Amino acid sequence: MTQTKRFLALTLTLTLLICCAPLSLSASAAWYDEAVSYATENGLMDGIDGDFAPETPADRLTVVEALWRMMGRPEAGESAVFPDMGANPAVDWAAEAGIITGYADGSFGAEDPVSQEQIAAMLWRYEGSPKASRAAYTDADSIASYAAMAVAWTQVTGVMNGVGGDRFAPGGNVTRAQLAQIVMNYLENKTAPAVWEAPELPAYTAGAIPIARQGLFSSGGTVTEPVEGEYNSQMNWLDSTRAGNTAHVDHANVLYQIPYQIPENDNGHPIVYLHGFGQSRMGWMTTPDGREGWSDIFLRYGHPAFLVDQPRRGEAGNTVSMTADGFLDAWAADSKDYKPGDQAWYTHFRIGRVAPERYEGSQFPAGDEVQNQFFRQMTPNTGSFDQSVAAAALGQVMADMKEMTGSKSIFITHSQGGAVGWDVDPANVAAIVAIEPGGTPASGSDQYKALLEAKVPIIVYFGDYIDNGPEDIMSTGFWKGIRDGALAFAEQYNADGGDATVIDLPKIGLTGNSHFMFQELNNRDIADHIEGWLAEHDLT
Repeated sequence: MTQTKRFLALTLTLTLLICCAPLSLSASAAWYDEAVSYATENGLMDGIDGDFAPETPADRLTVVEALWRMMGRPEAGESAVFPDMGANPAVDWAAEAGIITGYADGSFGAEDPVSQEQIAAMLWRYEGSPKASRAAYTDADSIASYAAMAVAWTQVTGVMNGVGGDRFAPGGNVTRAQLAQIVMNYLENKTAPAVWEAPELPAYTAGAIPIARQGLFSSGGTVTEPVEGEYNSQMNWLDSTRAGNTAHVDHANVLYQIPYQIPENDNGHPIVYLHGFGQSRMGWMTTPDGREGWSDIFLRYGHPAFLVDQPRRGEAGNTVSMTADGFLDAWAADSKDYKPGDQAWYTHFRIGRVAPERYEGSQFPAGDEVQNQFFRQMTPNTGSFDQSVAAAALGQVMADMKEMTGSKSIFITHSQGGAVGWDVDPANVAAIVAIEPGGTPASGSDQYKALLEAKVPIIVYFGDYIDNGPEDIMSTGFWKGIRDGALAFAEQYNADGGDATVIDLPKIGLTGNSHFMFQELNNRDIADHIEGWLAEHDLT
């Protein structure tokens, strides 16, 4: 239902006059007083023998009539839908609108009570059955499948807020007081709808992607001092002392593709992609099931792609000393054995509790070969991760991009790469799109001040299974903390004159995403959302 329709419905209901005396309430200063007054004064609900009877269960006829009045008393067809009701305009309208159905015998059952999940489904159907995430209630597993998305939608829009204690009680009867609260919440529209509608986007190139130029190069890095002694050109690589040899180390390696810029698809703003821990640029280029990755999707929107392997990773593996990072890559500081982690990272990345299972509603592609391909994307560090080294190299990447294209770069980071993104000199950064970064800048820090002074717009994305993830898995609490920290960062950044947005995908109707949202079945939907945000910032 559009905002205009809601406004008209509210206007119509507020023009109704109540001729009878005010209804008496069964208790003073009760939680429902405001809602009951709202419902009665605006003609949305009637009393029972002069009393509102707030604790009485609301029957089907009462609920349907309240919704009908809430919608401005729309007209229905001439013929009665249910034989046991006769020609009732409210019931006939609800049936024709697809809000209710009758019983198998064709009856309506006017006096039957209505459960919490049933009224959620009625409102959700009227709204056009918008997509929504799994509800974040402790008893969400007991919600009937037909109402699961409806309950989630009522929660994120604020139309229904449960019964307390983080419970929804889906099978519990809706009382008349609760019905009054629900219709007031709906009409006041206290929270924006959960549905995300795709914005107007620039031209999207279908079919083959026309590439004008592509190649590889390295940015940044250092050169070691020569090994003590004189270089022996005769022995060269056979000289085990390597006297006189230097090494070019700790640079970033960049694969780039620049599309042909056609008039209707000419933006000139390149995107630099930086992977997270255990990953390389491969993760942006494809998906485990072989669909297009984000680099191709954004190429179709005209954004040149610059795909980075950070220092000490992938094709930028040259470094001074091998990794001593016993937590992530090796068994111990003196070990040369790689530390296994398939199952550990799978759980932490919120794909499923234990591989190969996936969470209910997951957008992660299914199949044994898909999981095989995903695990084989994992790439260890050759040297221990050093954020300052990575940030220096990526800063040079940004400078090289500016020289090559004439434009500042949009910087898309993921996970561990997000930390690097905050540290890069923002002089050549047009915007930062952080996909579930491992954290956000502390207010007042050097990172924070540099980004704020450079007026870098920032958008941060989080996927599903955070608020509704298993409580006994430590990663659930970890990601809640990261997400909540990002919300606090954005609030302060905006208060200080910056431009920051945090997108909780389930709350805009994009559900089922893990830490690897750019590789999942709805990766194009999320890319479109990013492109819409870039359009709003004149970066397309």
